[in-house]
Amino acid sequence: MSATATETDGCERPEGSSSGALDAWWHRQLPWWHGLFVVVLGAALVVAVLDDPGPHGRWVSPVLLLVIGGAYAGLGVRGLRDDRRAGLAYQVLAWTLLVAVQWLDPGTEAWMLYFVLYPQMWAMLSARQAVAGTVLTLTAFGVTRYVQSGYDDGTFGPIVVSSVISLGVSLALGLFIHRIVGEADARATTIDELRATQARLAAVERDRGVQDERERISREIHDTLAQGFTSVVTLSRAADAALARGDVDTARERLALVERTATDNLAEARLIVAELTPGHLQSRSLAEALVRLGDAVGRETGLRTEVRVDGEPAPLGGAAEVVVLRTAQEALANVRRHAGAGHVAVALSYRPERVVLSVADDGCGFDADTDHRGFGLDGVRARAAQVGGRVDLLSGPGAGTTLTLEVPR
Repeated sequence: MSATATETDGCERPEGSSSGALDAWWHRQLPWWHGLFVVVLGAALVVAVLDDPGPHGRWVSPVLLLVIGGAYAGLGVRGLRDDRRAGLAYQVLAWTLLVAVQWLDPGTEAWMLYFVLYPQMWAMLSARQAVAGTVLTLTAFGVTRYVQSGYDDGTFGPIVVSSVISLGVSLALGLFIHRIVGEADARATTIDELRATQARLAAVERDRGVQDERERISREIHDTLAQGFTSVVTLSRAADAALARGDVDTARERLALVERTATDNLAEARLIVAELTPGHLQSRSLAEALVRLGDAVGRETGLRTEVRVDGEPAPLGGAAEVVVLRTAQEALANVRRHAGAGHVAVALSYRPERVVLSVADDGCGFDADTDHRGFGLDGVRARAAQVGGRVDLLSGPGAGTTLTLEVPR
């Protein structure tokens, strides 16, 4: 509404916003305000023309009323459209002219313009200005009536009483309406702020999603492609060494493993891009995927790999099963690269409320109290946190290493 818009110095709010919708609603009401003013002003003109001539002639009041109409067309319309200065100028001019009509023609019926001028005052001006204007106009009319009565003490009391009652009613209605409109404007502003906040949060979430996706792809590449390429390099060197000593059968066996590993890596790369289930889990249960993984590690490295499943296997859901499988892959890759172990045991235990994966080797181990964190272990912990799981690492120099993952069922 215009009364609230004037509090923002007449600034138009953006289209599509709640504040903008409120302004648009107010502008749609303006034709009714214009029509009401024309009707009331026309009635006042008719009465002024048909009424008995005043002390200064028949046409003084109609002319002044027409000037009020011209002021409305030139300034009042702009005031209702949130131009505070035009609205203030119109109110001063209109009320001055109306007091002049009352002064020049005591018997005038122009008071009926009160029904449009007071609502216009509250619509065009701020609450403080409207209160001041109401007090000043009622005081001016009261003084005018008292002077016109010849300073009759008998009229003083009724004039004061009627002025006070009019003032109370006008202020009560004006402030009530102003507060309602103010609350509507505040609510619209709050809604706009909430929408802006939601938009900012959505942008942050999108950025976070992009970052999470980058981290996910990094972990996927580290856990699959990088390890696969490491196997390819290792097997290629073994094949080259076998050829150097004339062991063609061993070289062919290693080259076959290279081809198989490269094929698996290619499938993993396609699945990463498509964000699908890891290749080892395609058409297999988690237990079967771990057995296949252990067999592959054993063939490629000669490491004695034992895979054991305890309890009744049950689906965990795609996310949890991927976490378990990726953790096993990372743990076996670390055993192969760093442990110098001859045996590794992989145990998958299905318990009533959780599933536990354990990967234990008999390698050289390390001091678990020193800084041993790397990208792989960080990725394992990050994956586990995503599904509400946790990772424990137990190791010591010469005592091997045991990695344990627990995820809820």
